[in-house]
Amino acid sequence: MMQSKLEPAGTVKEVTIIYYGELSLKLQHSVEHFVQLENGRVIIPDSYKQDKSIIAVCDGAVNILNKFGERIEFTPYHSNTV
Repeated sequence: MMQSKLEPAGTVKEVTIIYYGELSLKLQHSVEHFVQLENGRVIIPDSYKQDKSIIAVCDGAVNILNKFGERIEFTPYHSNTV
């Protein structure tokens, strides 16, 4: 199969992307497969980066046990004013 001139040359790399979405302060992650160049840099398409603030790119599928904010429990505030 011939590679398009628009596609970067490299191998496909499995990575875990840790990010914040535009509409939530909850830390999120996803496992993706992107092209990795010979210098080790992974090319993340603009279409994936849209509406995200990427915090980290990790090698392989990472099993995240806890993320910031998951264990915070909010209790409703009730005013006892008369």
